[in-house]
Amino acid sequence: MTKKDKRGDTALGELLRVPGGEPVDLSSYDSGALPVGPTRKKTGLKSTGRTGRHLADLQERLWAASTAGDRRRVLLVLQGMDTSGKGGTVKHVIGLLNPSGCRIHAFKAPTPEERAHPFLWRIEKALPRPGELGIFDRSHYEDVLIARVRELAPREEIDRRYDEINQFEQSLADDGVTVIKCFLHISYDEQRRRLLKRLDRPDKHWKFSPSDIDERALWPAYQEAYEIALERCTTPYAPWYLIPADRKWYRNWAVSRLLLEHLRALDPRYPKADFDVAEGRRRLLAT
Repeated sequence: MTKKDKRGDTALGELLRVPGGEPVDLSSYDSGALPVGPTRKKTGLKSTGRTGRHLADLQERLWAASTAGDRRRVLLVLQGMDTSGKGGTVKHVIGLLNPSGCRIHAFKAPTPEERAHPFLWRIEKALPRPGELGIFDRSHYEDVLIARVRELAPREEIDRRYDEINQFEQSLADDGVTVIKCFLHISYDEQRRRLLKRLDRPDKHWKFSPSDIDERALWPAYQEAYEIALERCTTPYAPWYLIPADRKWYRNWAVSRLLLEHLRALDPRYPKADFDVAEGRRRLLAT
């Protein structure tokens, strides 16, 4: 957890994991907290760089293992309010890895074709393949977040979706997918600062829309929608992790360390050669 006074040397995943089956009150979590790890930006950036080297090694091993039939893969889900840093996390964390082993998908408003199918249809099409690291910038949770706030579906249908999501994520875990769900938690004031920076910089105007202000006016409703999703969809096989995201460098450090912990737990191995290595060496030297 990341309660305001929580610190310690426990595994990061245990500290950031949202308790399952309990009501979630986001106001009790400090979006600027440094619950564990580096406390200064310079140190944090260096630590993230070092973590990247370990991640790259484990990613290569995961991909190599898949060539020998290992079906395991990883899915990183990034959710959060606008400006919380979903795209920034992809750039600064996933940018440390080999892009050929990553499958990144940014979910926008569903297309007419997607709306004609069950809400998980488009999600299933974007899942990582064996050996890959999949990254969702927004995800199936949009269908219980913005859909709830904007009343895009009947409340009874939205309530059914939580159970559908849990069943879906259980099926992923059963099929060898490690699901890492990160809620990037920023404060109301920090969002204002980031939106103002977009207005102050001409090179960031493309990232701003007047509708961002309309969505911001619905902040309390979105916080409630997130609280419900975090409570109802935190499970042993697909827990939510709450990432303090007011400090961008700490957000990146925390997500990279979470990835590292999970990949280390998977401990992928390079497959053994299925040919005679000594004979191959002898033949090559003879050429």
